[in-house]
Amino acid sequence: MATTGFELILPFLRPIEDLILDTEISEIMVNGPDRVFIERRGFVQAVAGVTLSPKSLEVAVKNIARRLGDDISEEKPILDSRLPDGSRVAAVMPPCSLNGVILTIRKFSTTRFGVDDLIAAGTLTPEVASQLRKAVLDRQNILIAGGTGTGKTTLLNAIANFIPDHERVLVIEDTAEIRIHPPNLVRFESRREQSGFPAVTIRDLLKASLRHRPDRILLGEIRGAEAFDLLQLLNTGHSGTISTVHANSTLQAISRFTSCVLQSGVELPYRAIKTNIADSLNLLVHIERRPGQRYVSEVMRISGYEPEADRYDLTPMFLREAA
Repeated sequence: MATTGFELILPFLRPIEDLILDTEISEIMVNGPDRVFIERRGFVQAVAGVTLSPKSLEVAVKNIARRLGDDISEEKPILDSRLPDGSRVAAVMPPCSLNGVILTIRKFSTTRFGVDDLIAAGTLTPEVASQLRKAVLDRQNILIAGGTGTGKTTLLNAIANFIPDHERVLVIEDTAEIRIHPPNLVRFESRREQSGFPAVTIRDLLKASLRHRPDRILLGEIRGAEAFDLLQLLNTGHSGTISTVHANSTLQAISRFTSCVLQSGVELPYRAIKTNIADSLNLLVHIERRPGQRYVSEVMRISGYEPEADRYDLTPMFLREAA
């Protein structure tokens, strides 16, 4: 337990202690005092016979927030924090939560999945694994798309191991989840605004990264205006970048990337942004989740953008047939 960080929160959550310590459970969702759900081996299910009183759940969440150096109250009813191992603890209190206190614990898996493991699990086919290996070695820029819990970071971790050991790799994240161990590794992590300390954003870290001679940049997830800085970086010759984005298809991934660039306030024509994206990204990979399984469903190559038709030139490298 000393290595997980769960000892920080267990004293306040004894009714669900067994669930927290169960290594087969990846997520615990407390929907108020008398409704608990878990995700086990990719399947979500209700847990019978577990009850936390409304008061004890409220006290537990407040104590957890304090223990993690954060705060939650009626004035600040949302908690988004993490344990030392990267596991996430999120909560919402009334009046913003109508079912009482909501608590979600998403465990960070310490298991490292290599490409062979993902092939064995059915996440990758040998053909896709070979395509991704070639793309990484050819220093192509890869964007991995998928929904929540689909395994975007797991896939990034796996294919990042194709990066040659002689290269200097710089990792930038909101929360440390990328677990790779090349000899020449630099890790940056953003910081939320805290009492007495200003925020350090992903945009700040991307700009700083250029002063540290990276051969590769791995960006944990594109969520906002940092997409513009990443686009600038890709357009100035920093090839071999790998990142992820929340999207439900490869086409939606491009749309999401475009929207994030626009959040930066940059005054570029919409189609100029799309042209820059097409010139910068080489490969789009989409990963999906179904009950009990995660798998790559699409791999698309971007060859360009046609402004007149407002259309990307996409070549399917792999399409998984619908089950």
